[in-house]
Amino acid sequence: MKVPLLDLRAELAPERPAIDAAIARVLDAGVFIGGPEVEGLERELAAAVGCQAAVGVSSGTDALLATLMALGVGPGHEVVTTPLTFVATASVIARLGARPVFVDVDDTLTLEPAAAAAAITARTAAYVPVHLFGHPAALPSVAVPIVEDAAQSLGGGPVRGRAATVSFFPTKNLGALGDGGAVLTDDGDLAERIALVRGQGARPRYHHLVVGGNFRLDALQAAVLRARLPRLAAATAARRANAAAYRAAFAELVRAGALALPPAHPDHVYHQFVVETPRRDALRAALTAAGVGTEIYYPTPLHLQPCFADLGYAAGSCPRAERACAEALALPIHPALPAAHLEHVARTVIAALR
Repeated sequence: MKVPLLDLRAELAPERPAIDAAIARVLDAGVFIGGPEVEGLERELAAAVGCQAAVGVSSGTDALLATLMALGVGPGHEVVTTPLTFVATASVIARLGARPVFVDVDDTLTLEPAAAAAAITARTAAYVPVHLFGHPAALPSVAVPIVEDAAQSLGGGPVRGRAATVSFFPTKNLGALGDGGAVLTDDGDLAERIALVRGQGARPRYHHLVVGGNFRLDALQAAVLRARLPRLAAATAARRANAAAYRAAFAELVRAGALALPPAHPDHVYHQFVVETPRRDALRAALTAAGVGTEIYYPTPLHLQPCFADLGYAAGSCPRAERACAEALALPIHPALPAAHLEHVARTVIAALR
């Protein structure tokens, strides 16, 4: 039996008629950058999340970058964030000339709130928690703007910070057929500044109020996302059902201390189902031999990546994140996962760790 970690063709199959119609609509209209499709997605996404505004942009990375630019983050500033995340969370900070300040995670694999709050200084310009794998991070009360990296958690609840940034990379819970992203916010003024930044800072055309970037969302991707958005809630429910099945199957391993599961949370959307075990590499080998796709998120924490060596962090600086990188393994959880595939994964894990 072959069980891929992801199966985008199976996920897209029931949505194909709506997607085909959306693509045809864009081709017939002949508007490919911005326009009614992007505006429609922004309205519908804001309504689905329950926020005041959504601003479509070119990727999840650019959603973070444009938001920090709109907040004025730059040289001399610090931004507190997590070392256990995709590199974009911290690279956008460095690209603006600010310094990423890495704080360790707790057993939810999200930022430990008290430690993160303690890391904020007079130089801190923003706080960027990551809702890793779809688990909502606890947000402390801090005196700086909170920009939630919600790339993996769309559909998991309202915007709680100044803004939340999402990714529409094809593998995300709501995926486009290429790159795309958005910023969600209840701050209308911030939404206006982000919209200005995404279009080279121009308003009107060729009159540039600020230095911005080319962070625009394609109409084609917006149309596809509009076609897919109505099924997001059902896809999230399927992911949660798969997670519940794994929890039941692995209960004995958890009691024996052989396996740690993602901490439960009512708003978890299970972008990934990531387990932890000191026998991670042996478990992955057993799953590979059984035809099961897995992934390691992430092999090296950001504070130990070569591109951030100048920040001065060393092994042991963020021990919980470092342990996760040595022990965490993502299992198939996508909403099109057949029950027989899930059972095969569970049997293989149990046999490998029992």
